[in-house]
Amino acid sequence: MFLDFVEGPLWYLTVIVFTGGVVWRLVDLFRAKKLQERAPAREMSQALGAVRTLISRSWTAPGFTKGATFHLVAGYMFHIGLFVLLLFAAPHVRFIEERILGFGWTPAPHGVFILAANLAFAGLLLAYLRRLMHPVMRLISTLDDHLAAILTFIAMLTGCMALLQSHDSLRAIHMLAVETWLIYFPFSRLMHAFTFAVSRSYTGAAMARKGVQA
Repeated sequence: MFLDFVEGPLWYLTVIVFTGGVVWRLVDLFRAKKLQERAPAREMSQALGAVRTLISRSWTAPGFTKGATFHLVAGYMFHIGLFVLLLFAAPHVRFIEERILGFGWTPAPHGVFILAANLAFAGLLLAYLRRLMHPVMRLISTLDDHLAAILTFIAMLTGCMALLQSHDSLRAIHMLAVETWLIYFPFSRLMHAFTFAVSRSYTGAAMARKGVQA
């Protein structure tokens, strides 16, 4: 009964809230009033500046690697691992085919799945421990940062439990954790999954217009 609820009415409500929230945030972002540029544009290509900044901000800038390598490596471990888990884990591929898109693709081999899971868990835990232990990170961290990390960890942990397939309640708990994460997603910093490319590209284009290689 509980599984039917979380995979039925609650799932559809979650999809509505998640999709509506993401669209609302993106529309609000693109509708934001831009300051009028009074200085003449330089000859640098704004499109090229946008692409350059989007790529260059994917790693630490020269001169700032000391103390940032740990955060960079942990971040990539988590994000790459989570990406593989979300889109290529066999249970997720089946769920996407049956409940979202109507078609699927070949899931990752079991060994790749295990490696991705280990990377995701290790990256998340290392990044969060740094947030708790580094004096500056601890000072600038907000409740949103902590909730995002905790909800993500719970969703991943319950997913591992659901793989045991020993009882439907484990699958239901995982679904409930994921739905909580998805509902929280659009109204938190987790939205950077959609906005990071927009913000980096805008910064690069704006700086290129001023003749600056950002």
